[in-house]
Amino acid sequence: MIRLFLFLFLCVGIGLQAQAQGYKYVRKHLERYDDKTIHYGFFFAAPVTRFSVSHSPAFLTADSAYRIYSPNKPSFRVGFVVNAFLDDRFDLRLTPSVSLFSREVHYDYPGGTSKTEVRESTWLDFPLLLKYKSERRNNSRMYLLAGGAFSVETNVRRKELQGASRLSTGTMDLAVEYGVGFEQFFEFFKFAPELRFSHGLINLYRPTSNAAGVGINRLTTHTVTLYLNFE
Repeated sequence: MIRLFLFLFLCVGIGLQAQAQGYKYVRKHLERYDDKTIHYGFFFAAPVTRFSVSHSPAFLTADSAYRIYSPNKPSFRVGFVVNAFLDDRFDLRLTPSVSLFSREVHYDYPGGTSKTEVRESTWLDFPLLLKYKSERRNNSRMYLLAGGAFSVETNVRRKELQGASRLSTGTMDLAVEYGVGFEQFFEFFKFAPELRFSHGLINLYRPTSNAAGVGINRLTTHTVTLYLNFE
């Protein structure tokens, strides 16, 4: 048993010595980055968005479609970053942006026929997020963020494919947002890829007498976005 402990101790010692010999100095970029209260930046983002469709009771009785759903659609977003330092672990983050969305609602009918409602629109988004940072290791660190976002639709372009009737939706949304990111410090800037999830809280469906809305009771937004932040 003593020989076994001596052997393990020797192995650990050799490992620590090899680690010490292999240690290299790493230059710490933007070493006083967190000393500033406010930081600014910009980002490009690639959202994938859809409507979450909740069916109405009339879907089974009055609607001839046997399925109504919204597929995931890629979109584009660009905006600015305003980051306020709170303490060593928390920041307050505002990321106003312009988003170009194209959301669809598909209607499948018996016999293999289908119709599609396409809603192309531009949204102004105002997310306010609380950011939790891990301890910085050389030139990198992880972070988590969560908060809410208020969005306003500025213009909309409706498309009717294969004769579908127009679907009416609202122009304001409120969403819960959360995500995770990774910060990499370079000599003159910080780069932070980030994955963020958004779940709309407001029912965007506006009841009408059009056939497109007969089977729908509720439409909420769901979005997954990859951000590329530069600060």
